[in-house]
Amino acid sequence: MKTARQAARQRRHRRRIMLGTVLGLTAAGVLATLVVALLPDRKVDARSAAAAPVATRVGATAATKTATPTAPGSPRPTGTPTSTASATTPAAEPSPTHRPRPPRTASTTTSSAGRIQPGTTYRGVATAYEAGNGDGACLFGPSPDLMIAAMNTTDYETSRACGAYVLVRAANGNSVTVRITNECPLPCAPGQLDLSQQAFAKLADLRVGRIPITWSLLSPSTSDTISIRYKSGSSPYWCGIQAIGHRNPVTRLEVRTSDGWRQLPRTDYNYFISADGSGCGSAIRLTDIYGERLTINGIALRPDVVQPTQVQFAQH
Repeated sequence: MKTARQAARQRRHRRRIMLGTVLGLTAAGVLATLVVALLPDRKVDARSAAAAPVATRVGATAATKTATPTAPGSPRPTGTPTSTASATTPAAEPSPTHRPRPPRTASTTTSSAGRIQPGTTYRGVATAYEAGNGDGACLFGPSPDLMIAAMNTTDYETSRACGAYVLVRAANGNSVTVRITNECPLPCAPGQLDLSQQAFAKLADLRVGRIPITWSLLSPSTSDTISIRYKSGSSPYWCGIQAIGHRNPVTRLEVRTSDGWRQLPRTDYNYFISADGSGCGSAIRLTDIYGERLTINGIALRPDVVQPTQVQFAQH
């Protein structure tokens, strides 16, 4: 038989055991709560893991779009009229594509002393392109022959080079005379000429692709006279005027108005523009790189019609 004292002791022992169990369970619950609270959110991690490959692909795509392919004749600054470029490239390289671009307009206050000057020898490289029918950025139309070339953008100088005859010489002694009918955009370097394949073949094998050259302005012998063309869409309220078949580069075109001669700004597609129609259909005055002036009368305002004249610049 248990005594009263022993019974009381056993009850106190059971209460301590129960209290300890409750405290232990409580502590375990608190600890579990803390652990769960401190664990990272699995959903957030899953989203981050899923987004990472997409970001990588977008970055790669952007890099592809902004990368610029290497092309022959990197532009370089020039301090004199003579421009230089790399002399040798062992393998053939593709020529830059002559793409149309938004028109640029030269200031009417530009001096007649442009980059290309008579009596100056320029150095650069020659490449070749498929010229098709010979039409190009100068918008002369199909060429009667394919001894033509595209001038680098720097020396093209907002179409001032259009119609210029250039004598090109290779280091091997071969030479060819070409007429500038096109523009060779960057990365064509200053001094570079992109010749028609037919013209390049006069200097070297087409498989060479790229050769060092020198070139200079030429005032050739010709029996042709200058023609005038009004641009499509020309009217008494707006017109574009172009000179064709000139022996020497044209540096200035003026029209006669009620206030006298008015100089028209030139676009990079080789038309001189009267934005308000002033002088459209009246007398025209041309000035060449040597300073000679020719006055042309009797040209009707007939859009997209080549109208011959009876004049030509003198040979130099």
